[in-house]
Amino acid sequence: MVTEVERLAGQLVDLAGMGVDVSDYGNGPRAGGIRRMDAAGGYFFFLVAPRDHLIVIVRIMPPFHDL
Repeated sequence: MVTEVERLAGQLVDLAGMGVDVSDYGNGPRAGGIRRMDAAGGYFFFLVAPRDHLIVIVRIMPPFHDL
């Protein structure tokens, strides 16, 4: 799960580095601009802070059968 989240986050960073607005990716926005993206049967929440050149992974939720 963590490896998949790292891979997807890396792709978001690469896209942002090419000038793509990644704040439209994933599902959302939720309160505070947090977005959700599916990964490896689970999902993770992330926040895009374009002024600070940051993509912040807020929470990783594994598949429910793994809890």
